[in-house]
Amino acid sequence: MQTHEEKMMCMALSQARLGIGSVEPNPAVGCMIEKNGQIIGKGYHKKFGEAHAEINALANCRKNLGVDPRGATVYVTLEPCCHQGKTGPCTQALIQAGVDTVVMACVDPFKAVSGLGRRQLEQAGIRVITGVCEQEARILNAPFFHFAQTGQTWVVLKWAQSIDAQLAYAPGQSDSPWISCEASRQDVHRLRQRTQAILVGINTVLEDDPLLTPRPDHGHHPWRIVLDNQLRIPETCQLVNTTNQHPLWVVTQQHALDQQPRKAEFLRNRGVQFLSLAHEPSNLTALLTHLSSHGIQQLLVEGGPKVLASFMKERMAHEIFVYIGGKILGSQGKSPLYDPMKILPKPLLLHHTTIKGFGTDARLHGYVNSMHK
Repeated sequence: MQTHEEKMMCMALSQARLGIGSVEPNPAVGCMIEKNGQIIGKGYHKKFGEAHAEINALANCRKNLGVDPRGATVYVTLEPCCHQGKTGPCTQALIQAGVDTVVMACVDPFKAVSGLGRRQLEQAGIRVITGVCEQEARILNAPFFHFAQTGQTWVVLKWAQSIDAQLAYAPGQSDSPWISCEASRQDVHRLRQRTQAILVGINTVLEDDPLLTPRPDHGHHPWRIVLDNQLRIPETCQLVNTTNQHPLWVVTQQHALDQQPRKAEFLRNRGVQFLSLAHEPSNLTALLTHLSSHGIQQLLVEGGPKVLASFMKERMAHEIFVYIGGKILGSQGKSPLYDPMKILPKPLLLHHTTIKGFGTDARLHGYVNSMHK
């Protein structure tokens, strides 16, 4: 049975989830304020660079409900910040509001905050309780915790498939290129909104001519990355034609650039950036090191079966989304996932898995690697 503190924290976590897709690379944070057994305020971090959850919850008390938060208990999913960033320190706002208790799910892993926010509150005479629904809060912001603690990019794999694990229709077998339904595709755009980079292989570009942008983008322009060892990317594809709005990186080999100098120069002039690896562009370690050094917290991999299998083989996937369309394609399908997956040396085991319906589809979501503590 849940304690009262756990119930309140679950409500704060629900608030936090409302910010996913708008706050990244910041963590999603929610806050509830209770006084005399009544909820008097709630809020969440709505958008990167804007007011944090605690500030919004305090404003909710005063402006919407007209209740003074003095003496109240605050439930927040992450340790309140204590430094001046894009916004002011939340610890000072809570101290000035005169709250009595702050219940937080977990300590912030960010070095400028970690433990210091709690200390400021306690030094001001505020009682602080930690560890309520801590695991749930860590899972909610797993990419943020991972990057803060390791400095490494969090890798999300996503694909759509039929029930018999086909990733596409065979040529001429369908008027629609989609295996997933419209509701699933809208969910993918929400997934793109939380990431800082989206990756595919060159075969996906040649077959689908994708844009690889979140829609609507809300001003969010993640890197678009193409694995293309022979520099086969078409000069007229949508990715190249939109580099003035959305950055494009092509991961290739130096000899491909040397053999096609005119094409390489044309692409550079269009704004394409190249990452030339010493070995095969499937050298994913070098790629992820590059992304991490540029502050890319989350990478979304939307590649075909070979690209997906490569990330799994190298044990570089942390989170997986699979959209299973309500279709069995049989001989009308192509690109089966199970053939490339034979390169896996051992099975991958998911944990904290969920299944959610989207129209005619089912979305399977789970985590691969253990959470960092």
